[in-house]
Parts: sequence; structure tokens; C-alpha cells
Amino acid sequence: MNIKKWHETERPREKLLERGVSNLSDAELLAILLRTGTKGSNAVDLARHLLAEFGGLGKLMNASHTELSRYKGMGLAAYAQFAAVLEVGRRVLGEELRRQPLFHSTQAVADYLRLRIGHERVEVSVALFLNQQNQLIACEELARGTVAEHTVYIREVAKLALQHHASAIIFAHNHPAGSAQASHEDRLFTNRLRAALVLLDIVLLDHFIVTAEQVVSFVEQGWLKN
Repeated sequence: MNIKKWHETERPREKLLERGVSNLSDAELLAILLRTGTKGSNAVDLARHLLAEFGGLGKLMNASHTELSRYKGMGLAAYAQFAAVLEVGRRVLGEELRRQPLFHSTQAVADYLRLRIGHERVEVSVALFLNQQNQLIACEELARGTVAEHTVYIREVAKLALQHHASAIIFAHNHPAGSAQASHEDRLFTNRLRAALVLLDIVLLDHFIVTAEQVVSFVEQGWLKN
């Protein structure tokens, strides 16, 4: 049935305005973005189908254009909309991080990192550069793929920290395979990075391992003690 024929209180847009956005299902939220369905399926039906096919909202929103285009009604416009929504989310969280000390908002940092690198399909490393009040100055992508030579890599992190006049750093990288367990190499690299930064009077506040579903803090696990 066409959504226009639904009772007003059950239409996704009207339901959002009447009850608030938090009361919408994933399919209803997605239907608002899609606006229209396909022949024989309204926007909510299409949304439910896509969510089932991709296995959830996060995987769908991070799908490539090639993956989306396999489904009827999904093309460049849908891909651009999804990419724009994700980037708006990243930028909103980034603004929040710049307004408050990160030390007191671990969850905000975790949410930001999941949006930034949680759904990447290769390993990506980033650093959050902070001022003396632990407020965000900048977030820089440091490497994409496997890092072969950590000595050069650590020098690059230190160089960027000095360029940003950072007093502290939060390091993060993702595990595309989905496990947030720290490897021996992860812990060894963290210790080497911390030792190098100490010489520059820069504090390594934390190291986060990020997946699409989970963010693990080295500090919370007791692996990094400043």
C-alpha cells in the first residue's frame, strides 16, 4: 500500500513530528531518506528489504555505490544521500569534541571513531590531536592498509603533533575483520609511540581499537598507564 494511504500517525514523517525521531524504527528512518519506493513496494517495504539484505543500518549506510546499485531503486542519488548523512554525523560529533575536553567524554570519542573508521574495509589509523585542555585540534588519517615500518610511522605522528602544537594525542585504528582484541603488535607499537612522544613532552592519552560494533580503550583495559 502507498504510504500516502496510511493513517497519518503511522506515516514515518508524520510519526517523527508527532512522537519524536527516537520512536521510529530503522526502516522508518531509512524510508524518510529514500522518500519513495519501487513499483510494488513503498519506501518502508524497500527499507526493510535493504536492511535485511545488508544485515543492518550501519552496513547499508556504508555500502559502496556498486553494492547499492545491485538493488532496484538504488543508484548514485541514494549513495550520495547516505554518504552525506554519515559525513554530517561525523562533523556534528567533531564539533562536539572541539567544545569539550575529551578526557571527560570517552563515549563521544568512541562514537566519533566508529563513524570515522568503524566500517572501513581496510585497516585505517588516525590520531586525534589535543590542546592543553584536551580539546580536539584536528583528526588526521595517518595510514591506510598495513603499516610496514613503524619507525617512520612514529616519526610522522610526532611531526604532525608538533605541527598542530598538540599537548596530547589519542591514537586509534580499526580492525576490519571485526575483532577488537589487541594484538601483541598493537601493544608493542603503542608502547613505542608513547615513548617517542614523551621525549617531545606530548602525552598519549589513549589508544582505541575500533570495529563497526565495538570500541576498546587501552586505558580502560589497563594496557596504557600515564
